Amino acid sequence: MARLSDIIEVFINNMLDESKNRELEIQRNELAIHFNCAPSQINYVLTTRFTTNKGYYIESRRGGGGCIIIRKIEIHSHELIMGIIIEKIGEGITCDSAVSIIDGLLYTGAIDKREANLMKSSVNDRTLCSCNKERNKIRADILKSMLMAMLL
Repeated sequence: MARLSDIIEVFINNMLDESKNRELEIQRNELAIHFNCAPSQINYVLTTRFTTNKGYYIESRRGGGGCIIIRKIEIHSHELIMGIIIEKIGEGITCDSAVSIIDGLLYTGAIDKREANLMKSSVNDRTLCSCNKERNKIRADILKSMLMAMLL
């Protein structure tokens, strides 16, 4: 039997697929009532399954009942993706975070398995072992350069 988190994820994805503009506005509390769960369960699904790395943008609006807007970002809008990725990478990035971004690009279809493996091997700790002091900065620069070359 599927876990509740999986069921909620599928439900939200189906609603996004039915949406013409790949944008969905939901009430967290209403969704929690629909699934007979705590609102924190909805938050958990949103923060773990609908991440920037997987091509989603989540916006929370407060007041007047509040709502959550989920946008599925099309990989084809490269400038937007590059802005998000560069902001997420910043001036330095750990190996785990870099792999998470690469996995997100693979998941969304922006890159294929071979490209993902090449990118992962370029930013892993073993490859960057001789630059201990600046490792996370160099990793960020390498990842940004690869993404710019690939997506532009």
